[in-house]
Amino acid sequence: MLVAVLTFAGSILVALLVVTLVHRVVRRIGRKSALFAGLARHAHKPALLVAVLVAVQFSLGVVARGEWRPAALHAVGVALILAGAWLLGALLVVAEDATLARIRVDVSDNRHARRVHTQITLVRRVTVVVVGLLAAGAVLMTFPAARAAGTSLLASAGVIGAIAALAAQSLLGNVFAGVQIAFSDALRLDDVVVVEEQWGRVEDITLTYVVVHLWDDRRLILPTSYFLKTPFENWTRTQSALLGTVELDVDWTVPVEDLRQELRHALETVDLWDGRVCVVQVTGAVGAFVRIRALVSATDAGRLWDLRCVVREHLVGWVRAQHPEALPQVRVRDLPPQRRVTRDSPASGSDNRVFGESLDGEERVQAFSGPEATHRSG
Repeated sequence: MLVAVLTFAGSILVALLVVTLVHRVVRRIGRKSALFAGLARHAHKPALLVAVLVAVQFSLGVVARGEWRPAALHAVGVALILAGAWLLGALLVVAEDATLARIRVDVSDNRHARRVHTQITLVRRVTVVVVGLLAAGAVLMTFPAARAAGTSLLASAGVIGAIAALAAQSLLGNVFAGVQIAFSDALRLDDVVVVEEQWGRVEDITLTYVVVHLWDDRRLILPTSYFLKTPFENWTRTQSALLGTVELDVDWTVPVEDLRQELRHALETVDLWDGRVCVVQVTGAVGAFVRIRALVSATDAGRLWDLRCVVREHLVGWVRAQHPEALPQVRVRDLPPQRRVTRDSPASGSDNRVFGESLDGEERVQAFSGPEATHRSG
């Protein structure tokens, strides 16, 4: 008994000592390497658990005797499978993080980087799910009853697969949609989109849903299948630069050319403008107002929104201060008093009424009024 206890304690102590020494070495190297820093951060605990379980299994195989030995070895084997899956998942996460660290998204043209980040993020989730499923399957296969059940169910796998597909149709549809989004380049992390009449930025893409960070800090959660079935606006699919409009309704006396020059002067003093587009056009001249449209450009959607607000405020102030006569106004003119027109007046001709006032009009009255009106008129 004493030998068994000493064997267990010694093997566990050796395993802890080895893992601790390796962890310190990896952490020291991690000061200069992001890969080893990730290993020290994510893989230490699962590696420690795997080492301890290996030591326990070795000790059980060497010194354990009795009826409880097979059950203990089976329990340790199940725990070792789960710990190994944890360690494998941690290593995959470290490798993916190291890959993402080499691809910077904090640059002006980061379309390719955002695409790679989206794909790696979704691949990470897929790999974690696959490792978990394989570990669960391996654990079940350690039980003889589960192996027998699996053998008997193998013949009816087609029926079971059809039932499972129908039961999980929505879930599987979202999963396949997430994988398709990752590799179709239709949607990426940090893309600026308009969905459900809401403007925001893609914050996270999972296998089943997409999180859109709206402009007012709300989060819109949509299933991934939504982006394959419903049209949406992606403002940054090819580039982040955008055009925006500012519209003003002013009086017909507005000096358009002066307004055009003022817009150019205002944009040259604002760092939000990217220098590409500065256009003033009269897009409407109907009724009492003239519609002026200013077209401006910016490097991204956020700067464009602020630029449009700045331009709108500046043009309103300029029109009010420099050309107050061009402010929107409704003109009212007093008309001379109208002479009362009687039936016998010369102004009352036979061509100003469709019904009545003429022989043709009286016939039209009879035709469209019906028998009751005819009876009343008689």
